[in-house]
Amino acid sequence: MWFKNIFIYRLAVDSIAPDTLLEKLSLKPLLTCSGLDKQSRGWVSCRGDERLIHVANQQILFALGVEQKLLPATIINRFAKERVADIEVQQGYKVGRKELKELKEAITEELLPRAFALQRTTYAWLDLANGRLLIDAASQAKADELLEQLRKTLDELPLKPLHTQIAPVAAMTDWLAGKNAPTGFSIDRELELRASGEGRATVRYANHELEGEEILAHITSGKRATRLGMTWNDRISFVLTEQLQIKKLEFLDIIKEESTALAENADEIFELDFTLMTSELARMLTNLTEALGGEV
Repeated sequence: MWFKNIFIYRLAVDSIAPDTLLEKLSLKPLLTCSGLDKQSRGWVSCRGDERLIHVANQQILFALGVEQKLLPATIINRFAKERVADIEVQQGYKVGRKELKELKEAITEELLPRAFALQRTTYAWLDLANGRLLIDAASQAKADELLEQLRKTLDELPLKPLHTQIAPVAAMTDWLAGKNAPTGFSIDRELELRASGEGRATVRYANHELEGEEILAHITSGKRATRLGMTWNDRISFVLTEQLQIKKLEFLDIIKEESTALAENADEIFELDFTLMTSELARMLTNLTEALGGEV
């Protein structure tokens, strides 16, 4: 269980009791799409068994399941085209826009019960020790989806995005210009620079040395760093974005080797992976927040 991308939120309450969270999640499990339902959302096991939460050292893991029926527009359009052709031949008139729309809606209702359903899972981690919620999602839409379901489940959700005294764009640009990453961090070989003008000219570097006059020239011309690859204590590499999102999160071999060496079965591997991930990530996020001047 290793997170890949994280959205970070600050809890506005002192704590959430694991038993209370489990009770609430149990009331809204994922149900199979039925009939004309296009999508179903609910809470699922976070570790492949019946347990909806996993708790260790004031850290709670849980997961949202989404089941969605696959009914591509190309399939609906194909059926609609065939039926339009039949209508025009048999009744001798051209099908108009309104009738075509109604026809597509009828076809959708007809095909949905037979459509194939695909299920996906989004994981979330409540760091009660540090008052954070972290969502493992590659896009804002996926994170918002989990937050929306969590609000419905808990009746209220006292959360807000994490904000720091120094904006990530300003900090990343300064680190590059001064060729000096904050203590405990090093700068990697991935970078995006963007101008603030009307054209918003953008330069991207991948697997590229980020030293020299070329980078400084872009900064001098007014471009600012909007994405920057970094490594923390030679243990975690990631890309920091202008919205304070963590992308391309990768736990380096030294951490995973610690887990493999200590575990003897699948359950122990899961528990150790989660303990190591949360411990290391919590420390890294605390250090990163400090490097950005602390929280607002």
